[in-house]
Amino acid sequence: MKSCWSAIATGIAWCLAWGEGREPQFEIGVLREMRGALNSGEEVPENVREIVDRVRELEKLEFPETLEELTELTKKHSVLWESKIGLVYGGATKIKHYVFEAAKLPDIRGASALLDRINLVDLPAFFGCENDPSYPQCQKAKKYCQQVKWEWLDKPENFPELSKALISELIIYSTGGNILAFCPAAFTDDLADAIEKRYTHETLTANSCAVGAKFKALEIQLGLLPDEINARTFWKEKYLENPAHPLLEAYFEQLDTSPEKAFKQRKTFNELAGKLAALFNQRRNGNDFADRPSRRYPPMFETHPYLRRDESDRRSAVFQAKSDPNNQNKGLPGDPWFSEALARKRLIGQIAKQEIPSSGRLPTWWVDSELEWDFATPENLEPGAVESWVNKFEGFLRETYERYNGYYGENRAAEVEEARSVREIGDASLVKGFVAYIYADGNNMGGYIQKEIKNPQQYQRFSRDIFEATEKSVYVALAKHLKPHKYKPDSDSGRRNKEEVWIHPFEILTIGGDDVMLIVPADRALAIAKTIGEEFENILLRIGGYKLDKSSQIYAGHRYSPQKATPSQCKLSMSAGVLIAAEDTPIYYAENLTNQLLKSAKKTGKKLKDAGYCGGTMDFLVMKSVTTISSNIESFRDEGLTLDRGAKLKLYAAPYTLHEIGGLIESVKALKKAEFPKSQLYQIRSFLERGKQTTILNYRYFRTRLKQGKAELKAEFEEAWCKPKNKENTGNLAPWMFDLKDKVYETIWREIVDIYDFIEPEKNSEPISEDLANMEVDS
Repeated sequence: MKSCWSAIATGIAWCLAWGEGREPQFEIGVLREMRGALNSGEEVPENVREIVDRVRELEKLEFPETLEELTELTKKHSVLWESKIGLVYGGATKIKHYVFEAAKLPDIRGASALLDRINLVDLPAFFGCENDPSYPQCQKAKKYCQQVKWEWLDKPENFPELSKALISELIIYSTGGNILAFCPAAFTDDLADAIEKRYTHETLTANSCAVGAKFKALEIQLGLLPDEINARTFWKEKYLENPAHPLLEAYFEQLDTSPEKAFKQRKTFNELAGKLAALFNQRRNGNDFADRPSRRYPPMFETHPYLRRDESDRRSAVFQAKSDPNNQNKGLPGDPWFSEALARKRLIGQIAKQEIPSSGRLPTWWVDSELEWDFATPENLEPGAVESWVNKFEGFLRETYERYNGYYGENRAAEVEEARSVREIGDASLVKGFVAYIYADGNNMGGYIQKEIKNPQQYQRFSRDIFEATEKSVYVALAKHLKPHKYKPDSDSGRRNKEEVWIHPFEILTIGGDDVMLIVPADRALAIAKTIGEEFENILLRIGGYKLDKSSQIYAGHRYSPQKATPSQCKLSMSAGVLIAAEDTPIYYAENLTNQLLKSAKKTGKKLKDAGYCGGTMDFLVMKSVTTISSNIESFRDEGLTLDRGAKLKLYAAPYTLHEIGGLIESVKALKKAEFPKSQLYQIRSFLERGKQTTILNYRYFRTRLKQGKAELKAEFEEAWCKPKNKENTGNLAPWMFDLKDKVYETIWREIVDIYDFIEPEKNSEPISEDLANMEVDS
């Protein structure tokens, strides 16, 4: 039994054995014995054996092709047809508003860590996941999980009957900021209310939403069904009478498949999840649900024009963490003012970054505030409940020591600390003071789920696979392209100790589901983002089950040397937006632009997929000053970088495929190897606005005067990017390319100039002549 029995099946059997009341229909000891027997492959108690047999039959049901077969199925499996099971979906909403409402990195880090803790530890604790090896972070924080369940969930004013009805096998997934889980039917609303209340209780201000519904057990395999099956029931025959009806065509999404297949793809567990998603949107938008507290009025904290506000300038301050020159442990640098919500973010951020005293005491500034929070106890300062992503990265390095042992170099792992500010990360960049914000997200996840995921077991596996691929791809990229950096704190660093310290030069803001937010040194950003996209696909291929069905072919639409590209073999890919900016750029502003870049990359990825490309895409922007973009990026490019000079000219080429990003980096290296005069890089860029012929003429003039590197420049730029679409033409359009589909000339030269200083140069033996370096061109 054990070899073919899944954890989800145990959860379904638990719900059916519990029944539809608030008290189990069998003794709770019988249910626990059944659970243990199912997980160990032993014989289950006799009085629940029939229920277990029905669950086993549920997983093997054949899809009824006709209404008559469906009717017979409901009669044959009456237990599955008549029994109800609860399904709950919920999580945080408006996450970016909560995380980025503060301007300082320590508060942003704490907000992200607090949401991660609730999603990865607190909510699974409702189900007793501290005893389940599938939830390692809960196992590390066993005492805390028990505290959540016994001292909060079981309180009379909360949900005292809920914990005994929940087991870890009920969770389908709990990553990416959301949770989807079964529960006994009578506790559907209780579980949804508990999820919302936990977010509000811990964060005070974060928005959350949770919804639940009761379904027949048979619907887990066959999708939504009416309460009664009769001659008027809508099933496959009626659908096939008019599958081209606009409503039916939209609902069953028959874009690239037959109507018969589209009906089967829709009538699965996905339809249940889709109903919950619709309910989720309704409740999030303020619609009330019967028998549940209203969500129309989110948490609000009254302010006053004459009261001091906290550092985020959103809520009234309740205390100041004032430092004392004679006591380094007192207060915080800068004497910040805190509201209670902001103080919780800062405290969690310090715990995550292990900035608390080694004795395990709470920080002095928190103790002095006299704020009360059941999480803020010395016991919860132990590793586990709040674990930073950098700590998990260090664990990854220990597990993969043989492959990534070069990351630390001559440093010992214990000597390297986490970066505490954006300034420290910017200090590790080739161009001091510049950092990059990376926002990556999976492509077409919803479409894949709709087509490929049929049951809760596949949902669970998919969720874990995606989370593993996303998390490990980030760790691989950081280990491959970064090294610990020696940082010398100054008076404005925020560190009390001014001695040199080795730091990890990056910040992982969040890794959730299939999305990633990072801050890294500017000079490594493009390479890191590219590796994340590539490793995401590679890890999924190694896991298995995600390889394209058709034989992979090289995508001929790459603008950079298509013959050098590696064909994409994975059904799923990742897009990324990368913003390179000064370290003092407001983080909320940088996040907004990075989000725009990600949307641009995903839009291009969707367009390229229709043309046969299945890999990742990337858009990036280099912003040397905060006022570079006064509107959105799309408007900036359309109005400022798109010209009509007889032919339509685009003075940019972004977004790129991952292969093209690699080519762009190689092109910059080729220019540096050729020691192309930097002043002339800018001069050629200025000529772009004068038209195609003028730019080509000046580029060729500069190239002929080069004393070295001509071969590299021709191979990595002209031949790689600028070949004409007409194969009979043996020349090139450098520095232009021609987009045959949109009938527009575009160039990578502007982006080359933007990233030129952020690419590590290759060593060259022969210096460039001084007269050529100082040469000016007569326009």
